[in-house]
Amino acid sequence: MSGPLFGLTVVDLTTVVMGPYATQILGDLGASVIKVEAPGGDNVRHVGPMKNRGMGHMFLHLNRNKKSIVLDLKQAAGRDALLRIAAKADVLIYNIRPQAMQRLRLGYSDLAAVNPRIIYVGAYGFGQQGPYAARPAYDDLIQGMSGLPWLLQQSGATEPRYIPATLADRIVGLHAVYAVTTALYHRERSGTGQAVEVPMFECMSQMILGDHLGGRTFDPPLGNAGYARVLAPQRKPFRTSDGHVCVLMYNDKQWQSFFRLIGRDDLYRDDPRFNSHENRSARIDEVNAFVAEEMLKRTTNEWLSALMAADIPTARMNAIDDVIDDEHLNSTGFVRQESHPSEGMLRTTRAATQWSKTPPAPQCGAPRLGEHGAEVLRAAGYSDDEIHALAAAGATTLPV
Repeated sequence: MSGPLFGLTVVDLTTVVMGPYATQILGDLGASVIKVEAPGGDNVRHVGPMKNRGMGHMFLHLNRNKKSIVLDLKQAAGRDALLRIAAKADVLIYNIRPQAMQRLRLGYSDLAAVNPRIIYVGAYGFGQQGPYAARPAYDDLIQGMSGLPWLLQQSGATEPRYIPATLADRIVGLHAVYAVTTALYHRERSGTGQAVEVPMFECMSQMILGDHLGGRTFDPPLGNAGYARVLAPQRKPFRTSDGHVCVLMYNDKQWQSFFRLIGRDDLYRDDPRFNSHENRSARIDEVNAFVAEEMLKRTTNEWLSALMAADIPTARMNAIDDVIDDEHLNSTGFVRQESHPSEGMLRTTRAATQWSKTPPAPQCGAPRLGEHGAEVLRAAGYSDDEIHALAAAGATTLPV
């Protein structure tokens, strides 16, 4: 027994980032995840760099602890195979549009007919009760629609741009994880499965508006939308005499410590810009400009040493190589090396959470396309002759 979700079976019909990120977390926590791929495989398999075709770096970091089976769901035999697999599963999760699932005759009613206890989770662009229901969605589109590029420009960027990470995909993937686990909790109490919708636009808008409803929280409005502190142009790593440093003085104690550090206790005591949280928030641009000027007077290492000694929250600004080589992440085993059966030695990360009673499952590398097809079909009740007949018809593909 390994992982808090040991014994759980998840049928994974997701591709690219959002869904695979969610199901990888479920797999890390012990669930048995069956990744159902179209004959061409998940598109992200083909995003380089890679050593071997179909095993791109993004795929490797999104699909560990999964078994891969190829099924052509447009064929009756492929659809029937999926239903037989799902009949013994706890969860089915998909991230194509619901209209496509209906065309495949794989809607919730179809799955519930073979498994009334199944948790059927759709993670896609938009809630199905609104006018955008049938629209396609990707991370970039949802970032734009939820206001992130506009916010970046408002905070000082020369033009709107997307966050350089698949932020929407991964945040919504986390929503999908809690949707699965809480629906399972409900099933344990009630005995019944259900369909759950995880729409990207709503999930991201909830996060962004939580910060930026601002004055429009109130009716009538008390001001414009936006959270001034996080929109401040100087809310960024401060330039030092030889680099950058990340620092945040937030509460009164931290500000008092900072002014003692620079020998200006009088500013906290007498200057209305600095002497209360409310005043600092109201004049955040002036406050940040003052700090930026002070930061130029010392080196990065001098500031890190002085700020840490004063118990002021601070950190070095890392490049991605610095994160990979970070002493904390390496000493805790979070960044680790492991041997993959086909790709050799890989640098990867472990599950982020740690559990005292049910530690995460041992990691198994991302699968080759269709690597576990025969195994999964046998578990669903197929004989070897039936499996070969499925392969001959093109409804599945068996690894060479």
